[in-house]
Amino acid sequence: MTEDRSRWRPTPRRLLQVVAGEWLFGTGEALLVAANLGNSPWTTFAQGVSLHTPLSIGVATQVISFAVLLCWIPLRERPGLGTILNAILIGVAIDATLAYLPHEGALAVRIGSVLLGIAVVGLGSGLYLTARLGPGPRDGLMTGLNARYGWPLAVVRTAIELTVTVVGFALGGRVGVGTLAFALLIGPTVARSIRLIAPRADAFAMAAHREQ
Repeated sequence: MTEDRSRWRPTPRRLLQVVAGEWLFGTGEALLVAANLGNSPWTTFAQGVSLHTPLSIGVATQVISFAVLLCWIPLRERPGLGTILNAILIGVAIDATLAYLPHEGALAVRIGSVLLGIAVVGLGSGLYLTARLGPGPRDGLMTGLNARYGWPLAVVRTAIELTVTVVGFALGGRVGVGTLAFALLIGPTVARSIRLIAPRADAFAMAAHREQ
């Protein structure tokens, strides 16, 4: 219960960390969209939804996030402040960044945009995950299904992301080499970010605890 309460009572540093992380996450996703070489699975889905509704990609991302949160209820997953901020801020960051990014350019520039986008998403993920203010809606769905049914995490994640990619593609969302690059590189990139950030985050947390 103490951990649950801490998810809703962040220190200013943890709050800033999770906000920065989620904004960076959305910025990275926008870089992938602007490159027009294929989106991440969930943004492929959001783009597909946006093509059939008045919603922008960012707003579609928010709607999908809150719909996924409803799936947490039977799984008895517990959100935190970071969970709610994730559902709101990533979509805002996607739309805000896309408003300033060109959607045409040389292939080399677009490939660079894909790689930079993956790196920025990985950094953002590392920041918000190590802030420990609750998992994102999609992460919680994955861990909730694992806890409820005992399915391996890797199988659950792969099944979910394949499903949303296929549905998004069917709706007109962009799938391509960028999608493949994201699938291959995002895991190691997030892992590297967590290894770099976690020791510093723990050191700050210990220092704050001593000052209390």
